[in-house]
Amino acid sequence: MKLSALVEQYRGSVLENVHMGVLCGVNEFGEVLYEVGNAEHRAFLRSAAKPFQAIPVMQDKVVEAFGITGEEAALFAASQRGEAYQLRALESILRKTGISEEQLITRPTIPLNDEPKLDYLMKGLPPRCICHNCSGKHLGILSLCKVMGYPMDNYGDINHPAQQRILKVLSELSECPVSDIHIAIDGCGFPVFALPLKCSASAYLKLACPDLIADESVRNAVIQITGYMNAYPNMIASHDFICSELLRDSNIVAKGGAKGFYAFALKKERIAFALKVIDGSENPWPIIVASVLEQMRYSNKETIRRMYELTPKEIRNDNGVIVGENKAAFRF
Repeated sequence: MKLSALVEQYRGSVLENVHMGVLCGVNEFGEVLYEVGNAEHRAFLRSAAKPFQAIPVMQDKVVEAFGITGEEAALFAASQRGEAYQLRALESILRKTGISEEQLITRPTIPLNDEPKLDYLMKGLPPRCICHNCSGKHLGILSLCKVMGYPMDNYGDINHPAQQRILKVLSELSECPVSDIHIAIDGCGFPVFALPLKCSASAYLKLACPDLIADESVRNAVIQITGYMNAYPNMIASHDFICSELLRDSNIVAKGGAKGFYAFALKKERIAFALKVIDGSENPWPIIVASVLEQMRYSNKETIRRMYELTPKEIRNDNGVIVGENKAAFRF
């Protein structure tokens, strides 16, 4: 396993912590332009797979069949945090589709964000399946099952027709044979996919540059779901989270997954990146993304500024005093 330092954390002048990992950037010809560590490193996409898992939902016109709004449909690719506006949208999808909340295989839980979590606890509300941060993805697939007549009781099984379609489209967009995609079970009960990092980056490039997709149905589905992601970024995570902050930039398609996996693609530049922080931490993501954009001389400085707001270069103690520094440790 070839790893490199991605982010260093200093306390005073002493190196206190290092986040190791791998990162690669690819172009539209499948060439690895940027490599930190090993671009062949295999990593689970986790929730970064959600835009691909939403493609069959878009292909079969689920949004149109049930009168689902674009803002609601963005949740099909989201890792929502339980904000009131997200739960209202999820409840609206339940009503429009006629799906029972009990049909979701997601574990009943409470909101993730502090404010809605506190409100939930103060009101003594019970855990709910739609509070799970993957509930939007699950509702998307259940809605697809209703439209297509697929069985709904085993929709999370890898052999289910919806899951087989997801696997096929991910293979096509990543240019990774199905036989080379390793499959396990995600936290929410769905299949989860491990691919070489360069293949994940290639798949994300297709999200940003759908003209690279030969299949018209898949191409139109990608245009639809990524359009929702950029139009309603707060639905994809929530305010002050990296996915939502990157998606405010209409030139970027981005999504993170659990345990340190992140991917993003630049439309005009026609380049995509995938990275894995090997200790599973998410906090270094904004520093890494900001450094990539700076080294590329990315023109939208506001996007870079937002990254440093999420994870500042300065490390402050409990009293707000600067005591150290976060620093990207890689150079292309």
